[in-house]
Amino acid sequence: MANEVETTAERTETQQQQATSLQASLEQVLDNAKFPDANTVVTGKLSPEKITKIAEAGIEHIINLQPDSELTFDEKSAVEAAGIHYTHLPISGANDLKQINLLEFDKALRTHHGKKTLLHCGSGNRVGACIALRAGWLRGRKMDTALERGKEHGLESLEEEVRMRLLVPR
Repeated sequence: MANEVETTAERTETQQQQATSLQASLEQVLDNAKFPDANTVVTGKLSPEKITKIAEAGIEHIINLQPDSELTFDEKSAVEAAGIHYTHLPISGANDLKQINLLEFDKALRTHHGKKTLLHCGSGNRVGACIALRAGWLRGRKMDTALERGKEHGLESLEEEVRMRLLVPR
């Protein structure tokens, strides 16, 4: 039993060190980045220069929620050339916050569970909305908990839309 406690404590300390390391590596590189847990980074728009730094920091998976109309370079090619797995799930705004898209979002997160993942859109707001809806619709979390998770991941201006969608049973 004592070994289990020590192992859990050691694991928690290692996770905290990894989160601190990831944050230290990327907070100066990424605009308004959030680090909600040891393996997750949320930020806004990327550039080829940022992708190089992201790869150096050890990110293994990038989920891009920006539609093609918001992209200014071939992000997929740049990310894959850096050796990072890439998922593109365009979410233009509130109209795309549908359960079908959230199922794809959930699938991308589950497929790469435990990997260092960077999620991004223009600002992080759509990422936060998707995280909140995933928590509420797919994980059965209460509204307050789902919204808090969303805010930890960047939810801001879409909060009221997310709140209204969470009121509708799925």
